[in-house]
Amino acid sequence: MAGTRSEGLLLVDKPAGMTSHDAVNRARRALGERRIGHAGTLDPFATGLLVLLVGKATRLLPYVEGEPKVYEATIRFGAETDTDDLTGSVSAHANVPAPEQVERAIALLTGELEQVPPAYSAKQVDGRRAYSAARRGETMVLAPVAVRVHDWKVRQWRGEELDVVVTCAGGTYVRALARDLGRLAGSAAHLSALRRARSGPLTVAEATPASEPEASMLRPALDAMPSLARATLEPDDVERVTRGLPVSAGDAAIDARCCALLDRAGSLVAIAERSGGWWQPKVVLREA
Repeated sequence: MAGTRSEGLLLVDKPAGMTSHDAVNRARRALGERRIGHAGTLDPFATGLLVLLVGKATRLLPYVEGEPKVYEATIRFGAETDTDDLTGSVSAHANVPAPEQVERAIALLTGELEQVPPAYSAKQVDGRRAYSAARRGETMVLAPVAVRVHDWKVRQWRGEELDVVVTCAGGTYVRALARDLGRLAGSAAHLSALRRARSGPLTVAEATPASEPEASMLRPALDAMPSLARATLEPDDVERVTRGLPVSAGDAAIDARCCALLDRAGSLVAIAERSGGWWQPKVVLREA
C-alpha cells in the first residue's frame, strides 16, 4: 500500500490497552499515508469509535460534526481512585449506595453542569498539564468547566457496578461524571469501563478494527459533515475555487454560513464561508 495516495474518512474501533496515537500510527502504516488526524482521542483503557481523517481531508477536521457523544460506561461504587478510573490507586472507600440515591444523583448530573476535570487529564494550568503534575505528586487546582450531559440511560446493576449509556457534549469527562455520581450519591465511585458508541452522526457499528484498516474502508470525508450545506459548481467556478477565488452564491437560496462546494460529479472541491453574496473558499482540497 506504500506510495498510494489515500484520502477520506476512516472509522476505527479502538481496543482496550491501545493508545489513540498507536491506532493512528497503525492506520498510517496500513494506508501508506502520514497525514492522518483524529477528531478526539480515547483513554488507553477505553474502547470504541475513533474518527480519523486521512490525507488532504485532515484539513477538514474543524468542520467534523462530533456531537453529541454517546458512551457506554460501567461505574463501580465503593471506591474512588486518583485517576477517576480503574487505572488509578484507590483514594477513598465508601458503602455502595442504594439505587434511589444513584437515581437522584443522576438527575443532578443532567443538563448544564460545572465539572472539575480529573487530576490526570490534559487540562493546563499556567502552561503545565494536570497529569504531569499529578504524576509528580503535586496538587494542581483545576477550575470547573461548563459541560452538558444530555441524558443517562441506566442499563443494569451488577453487584457493585452500574452499566449506563451517557449522551453528552464534547469536552465532558465521563470519568469525572463517575466520580461525581459517587459523591452525590453519598458514596465513592470510579469508571471501570468505557466505550464510545457514537460521535455526532457516526457510530462504532460502522467502524473497522484498529488492526485491520484498509484503503477500501475509506469513506467520503463529507460523511462526517452531513449537516453542512452543499452547492454544485459550474466548471469555470471549480477553476476559480481551486485558485482560492470567491464564487457567486447565486440567488442565496442556501442560507448557511458554511458550504461544501462540489463539482458536477459530486466530489468535494472546497469548504467555503459566505461573504455577502459570495462563497469564499477556506479549505481547498482540489489542486489548481
